[in-house]
Amino acid sequence: MGENDESEIIEHHDDEEMEKMRTPRNQSFLESVASSEKDGYSSTQSSHRLLAYSDALISIIATVMILPVAHTKFQDNEELKQSIQALLTTKVAVYLMTFLIVTVAWAAHIRLFQVIERIDDTLALLNLACMMLITFLPYTFSLMATFPTNNLGILLFCACVMVIGLVQALIVLYGFSRPFLLSDQIQMSENQAYYKRRILEVIMRVPIMCLFASVFSIIFIQVSYIILAIVIFLPYISQCLKWIRSKAIGGQVEDSPDSVPFYTYHPSEPLSKERVEAFSDGVYAIVATLLILDICEDNMPDPSVVKKKFDNNLIAALQEYGPEYLAYFGSFVTVGLLWFVHHSLFLHVTKATRLMGLFNTFSLAFVGGLPLAYQLTQEFPKGSRNELEAVQISCVIIFFAGLFQLAMWVTALFTERETLHPYVRYGGREHAFMLAKLSLYPCVALGTFVFTCVLSRFSTSIFHMMEIGVPFAFLVLKLLVRVALVLLRWLFCPARNDLDSVPVEEEDSQLPINDIVT
Repeated sequence: MGENDESEIIEHHDDEEMEKMRTPRNQSFLESVASSEKDGYSSTQSSHRLLAYSDALISIIATVMILPVAHTKFQDNEELKQSIQALLTTKVAVYLMTFLIVTVAWAAHIRLFQVIERIDDTLALLNLACMMLITFLPYTFSLMATFPTNNLGILLFCACVMVIGLVQALIVLYGFSRPFLLSDQIQMSENQAYYKRRILEVIMRVPIMCLFASVFSIIFIQVSYIILAIVIFLPYISQCLKWIRSKAIGGQVEDSPDSVPFYTYHPSEPLSKERVEAFSDGVYAIVATLLILDICEDNMPDPSVVKKKFDNNLIAALQEYGPEYLAYFGSFVTVGLLWFVHHSLFLHVTKATRLMGLFNTFSLAFVGGLPLAYQLTQEFPKGSRNELEAVQISCVIIFFAGLFQLAMWVTALFTERETLHPYVRYGGREHAFMLAKLSLYPCVALGTFVFTCVLSRFSTSIFHMMEIGVPFAFLVLKLLVRVALVLLRWLFCPARNDLDSVPVEEEDSQLPINDIVT
């Protein structure tokens, strides 16, 4: 069939679809939308810039919460293991919990503006009020971390979260009062009242949980922390309860009357891939910036010391900070390569889901801990027990940051037809390479941890060799994967070697030009 025939068929099909849409109700809907856009075009605009600003702001707020942890000072004669245990019960635990809660608020913001696609001045100001309250969360976090047994910090935190929920509820009510601001799917739905009620129910669950947490902070504060932890996993707890209810009662629990996938608690509920990428890029960029801020603050020679001790020889004065500079460059390379792996993964992701977003949040939480790893690796004297434990803590942070990236990809493989590009699906020509790329950092971090346990005297040298060697491993990784696949095929499938021996030029000629250039 020729190209002209194909274009005629497509045009005829489009005409039929347009005729189907010209029902009385859809016709009135289109006329009302056109009228509202004509009347309100000057006062409404796309939400892209507002969403970019919100993503940048929330990523900053979530990441800077590591500062009270990273700037904790340790004494050389103090056992690091005991200090870290004390930190884990207070600052680190509160940092992780608060990071996850902030990202829960960010995920709720994503779902909210998947429903509302256009904004006006009122919505922009309401969103700014929401962002203002989110920026106050680091202060409440600092109070919670510094005074974990005092309920004032948790009361302020819960108050902020409750007001944020009320502002988001106002945004929903305002959006549904002006349907031309909503997404096309909801505008065309006959069940707008149902969706408004459903969205408000979901939004208000978190403020209600925080209200209970604030009440229990007066009675028994440990219960408050447990409730805030439940808030993080509330969607998955709700989904499990829904599944148990359906099995116990029998039959299916009533779903939404339309097929609009917003505000469901299913793990495969879609999230905006672009906003997940923007938020993640913000976290990686801020973590890298925090590293250089520590260098500028703590490793700047004092002019009077340079004059008296080093006779104005600045090079000699800077040599004392050599280990700090090495730790900085190694940490920056680690942050950059973790971002590179994240970028490579989402380059082949076609749709992000709620469960992938949860694993991405866990990975970013550990990436946010890399400034702590940088501080620890250059804090203690060389060869000390504290130095060994600091290196091992850094390996654990890097291991889990890479492991949750791998978990995102494994999760995507379960629904690979909807979430992944064909090249990286199971059996695709880039599947093995993507697996190797995502497995590199967890494997290297785990191996470094084992080597530091065996060769504890050289723990810092082994760790820095790992940081320097990983970039070169990425450069030759694709070649190593191809060699490994050829060897495995030769060992286990020798009969297929002749069938699969396709000239490289012929194989490449069948690929798209973008992949050949890559």
